[in-house]
Amino acid sequence: MTHLPKFSPALLHPRYWLLWLGIGLLWLVVQLPYPLIYRLGNAIGRLAMRFMKRRAKIAYRNLELCFPEKSEQERHRMVVMNFESVGMGLMETGMAWFWPVRRIARWTDTIGFEHIRDVQAQQRGILLIGIHFLTLEMGARMFGMNEPGIGVYRPNDNPVIDWLQTWGRLRSNKDMIDRKDLKGMIRALKKGEVVWYAPDHDYGPTASVFAPLFAVDRAATTSGTGCWRKCPKPASCPSSRAANRTVKVMN
Repeated sequence: MTHLPKFSPALLHPRYWLLWLGIGLLWLVVQLPYPLIYRLGNAIGRLAMRFMKRRAKIAYRNLELCFPEKSEQERHRMVVMNFESVGMGLMETGMAWFWPVRRIARWTDTIGFEHIRDVQAQQRGILLIGIHFLTLEMGARMFGMNEPGIGVYRPNDNPVIDWLQTWGRLRSNKDMIDRKDLKGMIRALKKGEVVWYAPDHDYGPTASVFAPLFAVDRAATTSGTGCWRKCPKPASCPSSRAANRTVKVMN
């Protein structure tokens, strides 16, 4: 059973004050107009690239392995865009947790919910397959505004972040389930709930396989999603959140 964190005076202990200051700063920043937030997020990402040299080196190596046919200039541009997304991912986390519904609705657009409605009409549970992209938080908020569901998550080691992420994610969704609470996930699916699950959750070597990834013949991945297919009449639906670089809308 999953026990969700609740706010308590202990979270206001002085050792967390610096963290609360950062949270307050993020809240202030996301009150800015979205086009300005977008540019600021990209700038933060490019700045982070200069300091996160080890991460950048890993990104370059991964792209070299996956896309050997691309030029160094092309791969460099991909790394820059990735770090811009890192910065924007921070901004979108604040937006997803702190923005009101009306503001998110103004800057977002969703498509494909007819597939969800069709499955619900059959009274079947839905395994909503997501991926741990940087767009995860905003994608979950957008989905919940249309069809509140249940998210599978890993509790954070920091109690303030653990409470805050739970509070933010439940603004438009029903519940959260610890990724180790397999019985809770199965019960939710049997009740016909929409359960968001990322198949890149690591359940150990017994749930791992090696499969081709672009130009890499044997890349490690996980096969955890298959166990949910054993539930009575579940439907698997992929979901994704795309960022529009014209700064007009989030899809």
